[in-house]
Amino acid sequence: MLVLFETPAGYAIFKLLDESKLSQIDDLYQEFNTPEGASSVVKLKNFIKFEDTTEALAATTAAIEGKLSKTLKKGLKKHLLKDVQDQLLVGDAKLGSAIKEKFDLQCVSNSNVQELLRCIRSQMDSLLTGLPKKEMTAMALGLAHSLSRYKLKFSPDKIDTMIVQAQCLLDDLDKELNNYVMRCREWYGWHFPELGKIITDNTSFVKIVKLMGTRDHAATTDMSDILPEDLEEKVKEAAEISMGTEISDDDIINIQNLCDEIVSITDYRAHLTDYLKARMMAMAPNLTVLIGEHIGARLIAHAGSLMNLAKHPASTLQIFGAEKALFRALKTKKDTPKYGLIYHAQLIGQCSTKNKGKMSRMLAAKAALATRVDAFGDDVTFELGAKHKVNLENKLRLLEEGNLRRISGTGKAKAKFEKYHSKSEVFSYPTAADSTLKAVKREHEPEEEAAPAKKMKLENDVKVKKVKSEPSDEVDGQENGDSELTEKKKKKKKKSMEPELAQAGEQSPVSEKKKKKSMEPELAQSEEAPASEKKKKKKRQSQPQEE
Repeated sequence: MLVLFETPAGYAIFKLLDESKLSQIDDLYQEFNTPEGASSVVKLKNFIKFEDTTEALAATTAAIEGKLSKTLKKGLKKHLLKDVQDQLLVGDAKLGSAIKEKFDLQCVSNSNVQELLRCIRSQMDSLLTGLPKKEMTAMALGLAHSLSRYKLKFSPDKIDTMIVQAQCLLDDLDKELNNYVMRCREWYGWHFPELGKIITDNTSFVKIVKLMGTRDHAATTDMSDILPEDLEEKVKEAAEISMGTEISDDDIINIQNLCDEIVSITDYRAHLTDYLKARMMAMAPNLTVLIGEHIGARLIAHAGSLMNLAKHPASTLQIFGAEKALFRALKTKKDTPKYGLIYHAQLIGQCSTKNKGKMSRMLAAKAALATRVDAFGDDVTFELGAKHKVNLENKLRLLEEGNLRRISGTGKAKAKFEKYHSKSEVFSYPTAADSTLKAVKREHEPEEEAAPAKKMKLENDVKVKKVKSEPSDEVDGQENGDSELTEKKKKKKKKSMEPELAQAGEQSPVSEKKKKKSMEPELAQSEEAPASEKKKKKKRQSQPQEE
């Protein structure tokens, strides 16, 4: 049983002297505590040495990818096939399968083999005779540097480094341009302050200053290539009545040199923008179509690479750039931010304020899908991004129109139906809106079930009024005959009221109200009757006394 061992200097083939040691893997490390113990377990049979660092790098990269390198292929043909072995112990399963396909050898790769290789590595200096330790260390260092450069050069993750650098440079150029233009406006404003108010575009302002020089040359300068006719006339009129101070030729030369710098930086920025757009369309076409090249490049720069961005979920992509606000909201237990860098995307900019959060969530979900397709897909086109963008635009239209129905099933059929039926745009004026009077609430008629309760209440009211209408003249010491007459009258009234009350219970609630109103004056008359009779009796008694 042979063991294939990889070193920075070449491939070593060891022979396992005792195959039973492979099954007793727990105590194997004790055999390799000393060089003598290691030599009793394995013995070096052949060593395939690399000629230079290039060959070592090629063999290492092939081993990483699980392929069979030319050096290893030649060495196995030369040394291994002479002695036909039953098994070959290999550390990498992919490399073992490649050797098996090529040479029809049974390769073994498991945890026991890994432990054996680890023990051999611990005593590598004593087992590999003829290779000094210093030389082995130098070869390992050289191979490590070469492998790092190779990975850095050919790694797909590092292609987007150009995108990150271009976007960062664009941001720096924007800051510098703003500073330069502000300085130019302030500097030239001492001489011609009215020009800054007339021309708001920075590029046009700088070109006019470069072309015109001092305001004295405004009348003879042709500005038609830069400005429209109306603005050109305003500039020339303002130059004649300007309130600015006079400046020397040296001053205007320095201002024009600053204008040259601004124009050159602006041209370079436009060129860099085209370069960034081309690189983004080649690197991440779906993400570029969906959210734009600038926002996509900023997201890639924030994540570090396209691969790192593809590993993030949509919720993280949504708030990229708003980390401070997120942690501040979590600390103060307030609402978390709804968007970060993605806020500047075109689809979110078209939304109203109330729908921005909803649209940012939907856009982040589709952007996460597009990023994964761009990062891990083969032969990627921008069809997926364009399809998602059309769907998001349709959803945006529905959100802005206030129609939140689902676009599936009957909703789709309804949308198709409404597509061929035009809605009338003629609106009639509501004349009821002209009235300034307050609406009076109508009193609802009581139900018939409440009639018995009304009847009981009415009888109680009548009894109370009877008690109040009892003769008070008995207390005043009036005659018994008068009190008897009043009592008889009250009894007659009571008898006459009983049939009326019986009828009132059978009548409708409306008739009850009328009866109640008609009974009130009768009760009042019954109270007034005893008082009038008392007055008549007093008059009769007073007449005979006078006579």
